[in-house]
Amino acid sequence: MSEIKKLRPYINGQFVESKATKYTDAYNPSTGEIIAKVPCCTPDEVEAAIASAKAAFPGWSATPVIKRVQILYKLRDLIIEHMDELTYLVALENGKAWSEAQGDVLKAKEGTEQAISAPSLMMGESLMDASKGYDTVLYREPLGVFAGIVPFNFPAMIPMGWMTPICIACGNTIVLKAATFTPQSAMRFAELYKEAGLPDGVINIVTCSRNEAEILLSHPDVKGITFVGSTSVGLHIYATAAANGKRVQALCEAKNHALVLNDAPVDRTAAGIINSAFGCAGERCMALPVVVAQEGIADQLVAALVEQAKKLKLGPAYDKETGLGPVINAPHKQSVLDWIQKGIDEGATVALDGRNVTVEGYENGFYLGPTILDHVAPDMTVGDKEIFGPVLCIKRVKTFEEGLAVMNANPYANGSVIFTQNGHYAREFARHTDGGMVGVNVGIPVPIGVFPFSGHKLSFIGDLHCLGKDGYRFYTETKVVTTRWFDEEEAKSKTVSTWDGTI
Repeated sequence: MSEIKKLRPYINGQFVESKATKYTDAYNPSTGEIIAKVPCCTPDEVEAAIASAKAAFPGWSATPVIKRVQILYKLRDLIIEHMDELTYLVALENGKAWSEAQGDVLKAKEGTEQAISAPSLMMGESLMDASKGYDTVLYREPLGVFAGIVPFNFPAMIPMGWMTPICIACGNTIVLKAATFTPQSAMRFAELYKEAGLPDGVINIVTCSRNEAEILLSHPDVKGITFVGSTSVGLHIYATAAANGKRVQALCEAKNHALVLNDAPVDRTAAGIINSAFGCAGERCMALPVVVAQEGIADQLVAALVEQAKKLKLGPAYDKETGLGPVINAPHKQSVLDWIQKGIDEGATVALDGRNVTVEGYENGFYLGPTILDHVAPDMTVGDKEIFGPVLCIKRVKTFEEGLAVMNANPYANGSVIFTQNGHYAREFARHTDGGMVGVNVGIPVPIGVFPFSGHKLSFIGDLHCLGKDGYRFYTETKVVTTRWFDEEEAKSKTVSTWDGTI
């Protein structure tokens, strides 16, 4: 039995005792055991976190960016030094298999490394003699306090790879509302940031319900919101925060599709789909839960998918031999089970059933085996709504054009993929798919952090995506300064020439 920890919010550089009257159980998904009691922080504690971030902002923003990123260099080294510890913590509290948990931590490291480029990417623009004798310079400056609202599925990458590094490298401070089910990874990162030399108050972490989180959306000292989660919540956050004058980036749900054409190599394609569909137990917005297969290859592809999926070793997350770990908790497991049953009720064919599985010695864990539903028709909700579990739906089409139309009919457009050896169709697909991140024979087309995570349609709400150059624009505002200097004769002149912004 793991030790049950009573967690505390991280405010002004230290963990403080919460006055919360309500605590939520956080589980080890591999065993079903409670490992932590997570406080629902009070409104006063959320306010205190914001006040701490506000107080830290003047000193931190006045620190030259070259010096700010020195802390990120040190943090990167600490991530490498503590890689196994951080990987174990992600696996313990989230349930993703060891290699996937390590990938989560590595993505946090990647985001940190990308933020080290802040001195270059914060550079502005200039024009000498914008008008005769007038020079104009554009600067990028930090705004103040940002709030990050974090989901459970990537405990390291999202708060400490996507949100925090660029935000603070640009000179801002941040209040993270960590995911109630998986807050411990972010809290450990906060300790490593302090060890790296980050001043107190630059990072603050609270855990709370949606009621207390509303404070972040309306508080006058919070300048922007970065959010990852469901589309319904994202729409609410965008509407509320924008109405209160804040900038918002909301990364939301997905139902990514892959189009498999008749000329695709079956076994290689199936291997790519298996990793994409069932990795992280399907609990990721860049999972591949739908395959649109051309009829000439569909039967052969489904057979290969079933064969390869059966080889996935189901087991506890921290066993390095595990290929598929548990889902996050019992209610979520039941939600996925309900979706599978709904697909059957709607008329889908079960090609592989992963519902009745057990792992010896871990019978209380939240395990689901890989499930494949074939012959999913366009009117079936199971093929269009996000399930967030190890469930793969097969839709069958006659032509490339029909397949593309089926994919683009979906309201979500995070990513989209095509498997083919035909260059013409690959190019047409890249041009005409609605997906914001596109893969050609790449099952998970997530770009490295120098590019933005660019979901489209209801998968993203806002103007500037996270990461890449978009990230720096989101966390800075522009200031344009026009100057004029006089020589000695001009300085004595009583004639004043005026600048009105025109040439």
